[in-house]
Amino acid sequence: MLLTKLLFPCILLLLGGCGANPVTGKNEMQIVSEQQEIEIGNQYYPYLKQLEGGDFVADKSLGEYVAKVGEKLAAASDRPQLPYEFSVLDNTVPNAWALPGGKISINIGLLVNLENEAELAAVLAHEIVHSAARHGAQAMQRDALLQTGLMGLSQAVEGGAYEGAIMQGANIGVGLITTKYSRSAELEADKYGIKYMQKAGYDPEASVTLQQMFVKLERQRSISWMDGLFATHPPSEERVRANEATAAQYPQGGFMGTKEYQKAIAELVKTKPAYDAMDRGYKLLMRGDAEGALTQANKAIQIQPREGHFYNLQGKALVNMGKYREALNSFDSAIEKNSNYFEYYLIRGLLKKKLGMNGRADLQKSFDLLPTQEAHDALGSTSYIRKR
Repeated sequence: MLLTKLLFPCILLLLGGCGANPVTGKNEMQIVSEQQEIEIGNQYYPYLKQLEGGDFVADKSLGEYVAKVGEKLAAASDRPQLPYEFSVLDNTVPNAWALPGGKISINIGLLVNLENEAELAAVLAHEIVHSAARHGAQAMQRDALLQTGLMGLSQAVEGGAYEGAIMQGANIGVGLITTKYSRSAELEADKYGIKYMQKAGYDPEASVTLQQMFVKLERQRSISWMDGLFATHPPSEERVRANEATAAQYPQGGFMGTKEYQKAIAELVKTKPAYDAMDRGYKLLMRGDAEGALTQANKAIQIQPREGHFYNLQGKALVNMGKYREALNSFDSAIEKNSNYFEYYLIRGLLKKKLGMNGRADLQKSFDLLPTQEAHDALGSTSYIRKR
């Protein structure tokens, strides 16, 4: 045991050495440099946003509002120099996630469950800590060590084959947002997130009410929450108590922003029945009830005609009913509402191919937004795929 304790720090030094964590100040193994963190975030962020529903564009002012709050918190963080980005994703599953390098997203499904701007700040500050404290990078390091071995990874990094070594045997991009953080990482993100909140002028007490709300919802065992935020950020009474203790260390009071927040999400709250209808429609479609799904899609469109995902559901239902020409019109409408989401182009391209039309441009556009195997195969050969 003593020999292991003596040798382990030496192995870390061979790998790239130890360094102080920029948030906690603790010494830790640091294989992934800051520049590599930024490159990883830049590389995967566009693709992961596509996988998670794409940017929410039916109300662009909401995204601008969230970004403004996030930027205020990022400026108060221990790594304000990171190129932070904040986006609202068109996904009804309650979730939020962060990539290395400060790339952070929050779903509309979570936003409708928050009460005020301070609770939004608590969510975003928590995710900022995950980036600033290198939690994602640390998870990558652990995976890499398991996959390639200590010395093998060291040689790969020294030889400039970092990306290949890290990605071996795993889809790192998806893994980074589906990794269940350790208990210590979650408590750390809560603790320092409260510090960022208070520094940015928000009431730290919102971090307590947020966790209390999460614990209450977790007890209800909501399927959507189990599939989203709680899968990677499990709530607990321990986190509530820890947040209470941390918040008590700061002066009482601060900005809550209830009116400001409710104004920002007013359109989303107003149109929530449309998104509920879409969710019901997809459940019906999965059970083979295309007509029922179409009814729900049409109901959603009546409530919120600016949402591309509703036309997407409409088109899928029509395809299942064999009404291909009508379905094309639905995907045309989806793309008109949001011209930057891969699935609309993918299905329209496949449908055009089925009807004997030229769908190559759609398939290529889909592949550019998110390089899926389905688009690749439909294009017929890699020789037809533009090099990025």
